[in-house]
Amino acid sequence: MDIKVIATKGCTHCPNIERELQDLNVGYEVLFVEENPDVVEKFNIRHSPNLVIDNIVVCRGQPSEGELKSLLKLS
Repeated sequence: MDIKVIATKGCTHCPNIERELQDLNVGYEVLFVEENPDVVEKFNIRHSPNLVIDNIVVCRGQPSEGELKSLLKLS
């Protein structure tokens, strides 16, 4: 599973998502919109953060812990 967090450098929610992904022992990559304009265009990014799994935007905004587990198909 390829997981990306796409966010602005100043996104206050990004550290929360990263912490939750780390707590779930899930590998991920953070892409900052300021450094990746191609990603912004590809996924039509307008807000921060965004969660992309296997090249599909599955969440725009900060998911709850339950939503995150559901998206990652974890119990």
